[in-house]
Amino acid sequence: QVQLVESGGGLVQPGGSLRLSCAASGSIVSINTMGWYRQAPGKERDLVAAITRGGTTNYTGSVKGRFTISRDNAKNTVFLQMDSLKPEDTAVYYCNANVLATGNFRYSLNNYWGQGTQVTVSS
Repeated sequence: QVQLVESGGGLVQPGGSLRLSCAASGSIVSINTMGWYRQAPGKERDLVAAITRGGTTNYTGSVKGRFTISRDNAKNTVFLQMDSLKPEDTAVYYCNANVLATGNFRYSLNNYWGQGTQVTVSS
């Protein structure tokens, strides 16, 4: 099995910064794309940013220039640096990873989710 554990959420004032981390563990062979999604109350879960194993990144328009996604392949970890935070960034942030894992003498490729971490931007 594979687990994703997030950390780094919290309460911050508008204009402030937070750094989210997500570490994957388990019977991992390799991890393809890793990403961050967010879900505000009453809204759907949407992609914020994603990064391939080779480092190609993709951002949703509202966070371009403010958020930076990065990863450490050796540690199976993805980060989201969030700067110039706005109240509309308030949401539960979820980590996602497309993982090739091994178990029971076979390989399997699946998407995994973290448990979510709350980010609140408010004065």
